[in-house]
Amino acid sequence: MSNDRIEKINANANGASKTDFPKTPQTLIPAISLLQFPFTLKQDQTAAVDAWIENNYRGTILYSTGTGKTEIAFECAKRFLNYSKSSVPLYHSSAEGKTTKNNLPLLTDVTSVGIPTQSTDIESDSVKKGNIHPNSIRYSFFNILFLVPRISLIDQTISRLLSYGIQEEKVGAYFGERKETKEIVISTYQSVIRNLNLIRRSNMVIFDEVHLIRDTAKSFSKIFDTVVEDPKKAILGLTATLNESDFKNSTILAVLPPVKRYSIRKAVSDKRLAKPVVIPIKVNLTEKESKEYDTCSTKIKNISNRFKRYDVNSMTALLKKGGFASGMAKAWFSNVRKRKLLLSYAENKLSAAADIISKKFPDEKIMVFSETIESIERLRDALKLKGINAKIIDAKVKTMERQKILNKWGSDFNVLLSLHTLEIGYNVPQVRIEIIMATTSNINQIIQRIGRVLRKHEGKDVALIYVIYVSDTRDDNVIEVVKKAIESGTEDEDHAVKGEEQSRKVAGKYKLKAPKDKPKLKVKKDIMENKGFENRVEKAYGIVESKLLEPNILEQKEESGASDHNDQNKKRKTKTYLIRSKTDKDKFYKVDIENKTCTCADFMFRHVKCKHIIATEFILP
Repeated sequence: MSNDRIEKINANANGASKTDFPKTPQTLIPAISLLQFPFTLKQDQTAAVDAWIENNYRGTILYSTGTGKTEIAFECAKRFLNYSKSSVPLYHSSAEGKTTKNNLPLLTDVTSVGIPTQSTDIESDSVKKGNIHPNSIRYSFFNILFLVPRISLIDQTISRLLSYGIQEEKVGAYFGERKETKEIVISTYQSVIRNLNLIRRSNMVIFDEVHLIRDTAKSFSKIFDTVVEDPKKAILGLTATLNESDFKNSTILAVLPPVKRYSIRKAVSDKRLAKPVVIPIKVNLTEKESKEYDTCSTKIKNISNRFKRYDVNSMTALLKKGGFASGMAKAWFSNVRKRKLLLSYAENKLSAAADIISKKFPDEKIMVFSETIESIERLRDALKLKGINAKIIDAKVKTMERQKILNKWGSDFNVLLSLHTLEIGYNVPQVRIEIIMATTSNINQIIQRIGRVLRKHEGKDVALIYVIYVSDTRDDNVIEVVKKAIESGTEDEDHAVKGEEQSRKVAGKYKLKAPKDKPKLKVKKDIMENKGFENRVEKAYGIVESKLLEPNILEQKEESGASDHNDQNKKRKTKTYLIRSKTDKDKFYKVDIENKTCTCADFMFRHVKCKHIIATEFILP
């Protein structure tokens, strides 16, 4: 490398002239090495970084929304840089001008991203004083490509990098007309497909929301084909959800296998996320809607039975055949669409959502998710009749307009209505209430939606998630999906479940006796008793709802409990809660959550699990 070219790199990287060598040490090191968090990473975050490193700087970190995946990614990049520097110099120029390099990718545009880096403190000090010529400096072309699914997430990611000490001139965005090839580039999946050299020039590629680039889109395969060209390239996947049993994720699992998991349940237990309290709201179709639903369902069933095709993929194949079969496939899709629309804007569903907003929380910021634009438009109109202003954000709303709407949320209006646009990456930690108008049983969507309101915020330890569903329809299984999303187990438990599922498949294949389920206790249920319990659950939800508006559940310090039977001198500690009476504001009921006892009449005299105990269980991690 000639002296002139080295000086040109210095000038472009540091804003210096040929004879004006860098004066500050900061300009002599790769941008990511300047990363400085204004906080200490949590133990689970450092564990994720370590797991990724142990897997040879490749793999997916499967962490629930709100647990700092982006910060984990930044730390991974910094740690990979340290590894690269310690193992072999990225680039080194000898005094004779000859250049040797390892196998890390060479930049095509060094003038915009070439960053000289310190190799030792002595060298750095000498360069700072101007005693070392640039020919003797090591040059780092340590490029990082951070891929996100949506343009709206680009500036959000850049802002976080800048807030952690990365220099603005070292970070660029690449999409549309904005094409900035700098040391750290934030781009979208769609943009990088059209310029795969962005991947080739990078030492590390980060895939945000990696679950979205499944095998269903052939164009995404180009990304994976390119990223594996260089076996020394570091690659990191980030997601809150990844179905490992879905064959459409096989490429993701092959290139970026999960290396560390952190479920919602575990994060709540560690008090990293607010406790989600799922409140199911069951509604029925009107008589007219019920007839329409049954008509659609019958047509769908008849067409499926006729052609022995029961899913979207097989019906899509039938659609391509043309003729009568194609016409029937079109009819199948038409009725599926009609049924979905009907469920999404069912009269009682819209009414229930409007009542929650207007009667329970008229002054709270609320996020509402639905499946169709028709449903949220109708809900917006229904709220308007009640004097409540609501705004819609969907894919048609441009980034700038979307930001204006979000800036006014909580001041000009309180209700934000969305389809899928705000499911991913949008952070609203202060929001405590979410309404999901069902018609989806997609666990990926459910996890993303729940994650919007679980982020911790001052004074926020509980988030209410209302799930409005139509009974006796395809909505019915949504509550189970929501519970599964929240209560999904730890890594070991996941593996245990998979092992059991696999053993059942093997048993079926070889006609062996399948493993038996654990025996269930047979309990004789009394109808009136069940009805009474359901009523207490409803009242418990009311207590939790009130908690968001006033401090009606107070945690007491640990106090001495009953003596231990084995040691009369030993006193155990118990945690108790005081729950304010709804009728007498000066009266509190005392709940011992460990022993499931309460001082209310229901428990003391009727010996039933009272609403106070149930409510306390709802809010505890």
